[in-house]
Amino acid sequence: MSKYFQISGLSGIVLTLFGLVAYLFTGNIRDPYVLIHLGLGILSLLTYLYTQGGSLAGSLRRRSTRFGLHSAFYSLLFVGILIMLNFINTRYHRRWDLTEAKVFSLSSQSTKVLGQLKQDLQIYGFFERGENPRVSDLIKSYTYHSPRIKFYPIDPDRHPEMAKQYKIQQLNTLHIRYGKESTNITDTSEEAVTNAIVKLTKVSKKNVYFLTGHGEPSTDDRQNTQGYAAAKEALENENYQIKELLLSTLERIPGEASLLVIANPQKPLLDHEVQAIENYAKGGGRLLVLLPSPGGETLKNFLKGWGVEVGDDIVVDQVIRLFAGPSLGVEPIANTYSPTHPITREFKERTIFPMVRSVDAASSSKDGLEVTSLAKTSPTSWAEKDLEGVFKQGKASLGPEDKKGPVSIAVAVTANLKKIGIEKDGDAKIVVLGTSGFANNRFINIFFNRDFFVNVVNWLVGQEELISIRPRSIRSSRVQLTEKEGNVVFYLSFLILPEILLIIGLAVWWKRR
Repeated sequence: MSKYFQISGLSGIVLTLFGLVAYLFTGNIRDPYVLIHLGLGILSLLTYLYTQGGSLAGSLRRRSTRFGLHSAFYSLLFVGILIMLNFINTRYHRRWDLTEAKVFSLSSQSTKVLGQLKQDLQIYGFFERGENPRVSDLIKSYTYHSPRIKFYPIDPDRHPEMAKQYKIQQLNTLHIRYGKESTNITDTSEEAVTNAIVKLTKVSKKNVYFLTGHGEPSTDDRQNTQGYAAAKEALENENYQIKELLLSTLERIPGEASLLVIANPQKPLLDHEVQAIENYAKGGGRLLVLLPSPGGETLKNFLKGWGVEVGDDIVVDQVIRLFAGPSLGVEPIANTYSPTHPITREFKERTIFPMVRSVDAASSSKDGLEVTSLAKTSPTSWAEKDLEGVFKQGKASLGPEDKKGPVSIAVAVTANLKKIGIEKDGDAKIVVLGTSGFANNRFINIFFNRDFFVNVVNWLVGQEELISIRPRSIRSSRVQLTEKEGNVVFYLSFLILPEILLIIGLAVWWKRR
């Protein structure tokens, strides 16, 4: 019987230790697990001291006991170091996202927007019982990057007056307030939260005009793949105001225009329209041209005067298909960008340019014109001049008259007005893309076309600080557990299984001893 009393000391230590750990994590002294372990542990320790108290003092003088105490001391020291490291981590918090897709990290746009906050931004989350782990984790990522973010989860049943004050109509709604401005959003993705912050923090809206009257796709057309409704939405998320401009009925481009977009005109521009665009550019205007393929002779001649050479060709690339070999591709992918231009300086993502023609700096241009190639296709591509063979026969081959890849398909022009002979301070900016399909409904959300397109607009209107990679709408999948299921997982994985393994190990050790 005495040997069972001897092991009661170890059993008491194990039971008491796990009971204390459970209490520290649950904070509930009445929890059955805590009560049973503390009760049995204390009882076992008292039994050991009562029956083996006399031999305890003698065992402490043994050499094996001293070694055991040394081991226990070093174990406690190790635990103390871990506690200290956790304390330091709490005071000086740092996060690392080791996932390949960085699904737990905010996008560069979100971090840039947070870095520009001038005052505190309050986010009130109205959730059932005031809890929503997924949204809370997302907002914590915002608070990690900026101490100006203040997050308040609220239970609308306990605080109906706040729900009424902020006009909350449904659960899982975020009320975001910045200064005197505020808004409510029911989409709790990073993209929606960041877009809401952008709209609240921008003082004024920039006006972006899309030229119409020549068969251009509509900015309100969501059904047609050639429409620009998705592009309009992407710009409105950045707080731009989108308007259509029928220039044929006007003498000049409105002075409130921050940017004029010419996207895929199917008919030639009138002479007085071209002159109005010329005057707008010479007055320090901003112009984005998305060329039709083929065609656009009027635009081609206009752009040549600004140092841009537009090719009468179509860029093709060899697409490798499994078990089928190379085939003709007229939707080349670009991943080579200018490392010096603000639009593409840190841009390393893939973009797709459907039905694109070559666009490059002209061989001879005026002083004061700085023309930079923004994007190029792969070395396996070329600019095919035999358009009839491509469009009618579906065939193309690299000939001596064709331009070998990499082929420039997008350029940016910065014109110093005084150096080009215009008595006016400042500069004009023009960006030319060799395709109009790049930003239509079908392609703008493929790869990183949307980011490239919006970055171009940001640079043209003088908002380079907003050039970035925007948040993806898809985040990591998560498992949502109820409170009861979470407790079961906690007890099984953190307490019961380690306890059973420890008891088995002690039993084996005791038997061998």
